[in-house]
This record gives sequence, C-alpha cells and structure tokens, in this order.
Amino acid sequence: MAVTDNRPFYLNLLKIRLPVTGFVSILHRVSGLLMFIAIPGAVFLFDLSLQSAEGFKQAQQILSLPVLQLISLILLWSIIHHLIAGIRFLLTDFDIGLEKAQSIRYAWLVFILEAIVFVSLIVGVFL
Repeated sequence: MAVTDNRPFYLNLLKIRLPVTGFVSILHRVSGLLMFIAIPGAVFLFDLSLQSAEGFKQAQQILSLPVLQLISLILLWSIIHHLIAGIRFLLTDFDIGLEKAQSIRYAWLVFILEAIVFVSLIVGVFL
C-alpha cells in the first residue's frame, strides 16, 4: 500500500518566519562560534604584547587598524550576547520562562539588555 508523503521536498529557508526566540538561539550559537574563532588571534596578540615593550607597541598598532577595530566591536557584541542569552538559557534549565509569552518576553529582554550594555561600553571606550 502506498503512503502519501506530505513533507515538503524543497524548503526555502528565506521564507520561514522565525520567532524572536529562534533568533536569540541562532545568534547565541553564532556568537559562540565567533568567540571560538577569535581565540588564536587573541592569544597571538597577547603573546606579542608580553614579549617586550616594542611588542606591546606593535600589538597596539595592529589593534588600531580600522578593520581590526570593527572586528573588535563584533567580538564585543558576541561576548555580550553570548553572556546575556546564556543566562536566559540557564534560567530555562531551572524551568523559568518556559511559557510561550514569558519566553518571548525574555527573548526581547535579551536584545534590549544587550543593546544597552553594548552601547554603554562603546560610549565608555570611545568617548
């Protein structure tokens, strides 16, 4: 007997409308990956800065490049997002915020807190 298969054979990921909780989850994974990828560069710059006073100046010159400043801002965002979203996920492990309305509220709270912390750190560093 033939069974009809109602599953889609082509799934256009650009047409799927993800809820805000899905964006928090995906960005949490992306931020973790960015931090992992940045480890070798951070270790290299840290090692260079500890070699001598000249190495420290060289590391400062490297970090003053506009491209690396942009990368630093992206990494700062990833650390902040990963921390705040990670706290949200830890709360779900303790059965806090599992209801749909609470989950959506906490996901928006992650984005709001992340923006506040990110902007305040940028203002504190660059101004």
